[in-house]
Amino acid sequence: MIVDESFAHSWQVEVLERRPLIVPSRQFVYPREAEEVERGALELLVRPEKGLPFLATCALGFADAQVPSGVWACPNPDVLCAVAGGYAYWIDTADPVQFQQISFRPALLVRSVVEHELLLFGGHHSLEAWGREGRVWESPRLSWEGFQIMEVSGNLLHGKGWDLMTDSDVTFTVDLRTGEKV
Repeated sequence: MIVDESFAHSWQVEVLERRPLIVPSRQFVYPREAEEVERGALELLVRPEKGLPFLATCALGFADAQVPSGVWACPNPDVLCAVAGGYAYWIDTADPVQFQQISFRPALLVRSVVEHELLLFGGHHSLEAWGREGRVWESPRLSWEGFQIMEVSGNLLHGKGWDLMTDSDVTFTVDLRTGEKV
């Protein structure tokens, strides 16, 4: 289980093996309309600086070791990103009713880019960047089926992904300020 605290944050989190016998008075399920949320769910005990502790139950996307699971600090210090089997939840710890689910289902990678104040999510075809206020941009298609981030250099992200037309891996570069391919 990954706990990435690369960004400064105003909360503490404990990843629980299972739902506690005595639960805090505040409990939140993400997403609210999830069916069978407890099966494989990511259970977090969150202690925000602003407000009372709460239990966050995050529905599992896929029970597969290839997709990420864990907690990431975000560019906004009051927000945490919980990822359960590739389903990513952007949770405001000061007001846990406020959350957003990342559009990629599943997110296949999560990467902190602190120098640009971005948390990046990779799907099968493209990247999505989230900043202090939420979603910043989505890149165009970078691959037909999966890709790798090779390095971040200055304002550029370099990677490689599979191209359908050539049936081979090709390199790409994305401007981290705009999400555009260069």
